[in-house]
Amino acid sequence: MTTRYLAERLNPGFGFFYTINHSIHKRQTDYQLLEVVHTEEMGKVMLLDNITQVAEKRDWLYHETMVHPALTAHPDPRSVAIIGAGDGGIAREVLKHHPQEVVQAELDGQVVEVCREYFPEMSQGAFDDPRVRLEIGDGRKYLESTSDTFDTVIMDMTDPFGPSTMLYTKDFFQTVQGRLRDDNGIFVMHAESPISRPRAYQQILGTLGEVFTYTNVFYIYIQMYAVLWAVAVSSNRPLLGALSSDEVANRLLQRHIEGLEVYSPQTHHSMQVEFPYVARLRGAARDLPIITDANPRFADEIDINRDLSELSISSKAP
Repeated sequence: MTTRYLAERLNPGFGFFYTINHSIHKRQTDYQLLEVVHTEEMGKVMLLDNITQVAEKRDWLYHETMVHPALTAHPDPRSVAIIGAGDGGIAREVLKHHPQEVVQAELDGQVVEVCREYFPEMSQGAFDDPRVRLEIGDGRKYLESTSDTFDTVIMDMTDPFGPSTMLYTKDFFQTVQGRLRDDNGIFVMHAESPISRPRAYQQILGTLGEVFTYTNVFYIYIQMYAVLWAVAVSSNRPLLGALSSDEVANRLLQRHIEGLEVYSPQTHHSMQVEFPYVARLRGAARDLPIITDANPRFADEIDINRDLSELSISSKAP
């Protein structure tokens, strides 16, 4: 019997693997190879170009961290824009804060289609909520062309190569800032890993620092990425750091948000505590080039799976 494994690099030197029980669905979209597989460890998993994007089990490690620190810090998040996040997990968590409007721009409509069919528990009906407007197309072009403004922009994109390359630049971050409604506006994005991709982490934070006055970073181990991960929350007011545990508790209570698995009044602050070596990395971010439209290349070699997709290992049946 041949056991199928997915081997995924976190950088050119190391990575992780997990066992795939079987493939559920596979197709080539206009942008990427999309596959849904069943795994023993994480339940259903969606792969894009053989890179893990979302996992059924413990998805809240990522989705709660991407949403609740920012929206809880905002005094009145009425309008939220989501870039990417075609699985619907971000929209699901955003709706818990009772916004009036959620606009989601997803490049690949087939990702939404597949996730609605194979991951209905991920969105939990978010795409059918009348407050959610789905825009199929380039998220950057959408923000560049719309006159709408938002209280929060959340960007849940793939790693900085391929279709997502131009979503990491100073030029685009300036566009995002211009679409925030007022000084309470907040921008959220993942910032790679200070362990496996330290220079990318540094460059993202350095580039954000060219545009926003404050960037609070939330650190959490994400199982589907198998490493400590960083979520950057940027603003032009000290909204995140100034929020006390009591204020977090009160806002969650007022918005009737309960039953969260990761985010709480205590973890709002504990997830921001940096290991000393991570703090030194962050402090040295200014030493690396800013990411721009003219030069979007990262110092880390990010496209680490271009020559490695699956590792097949023969094993004896029990």
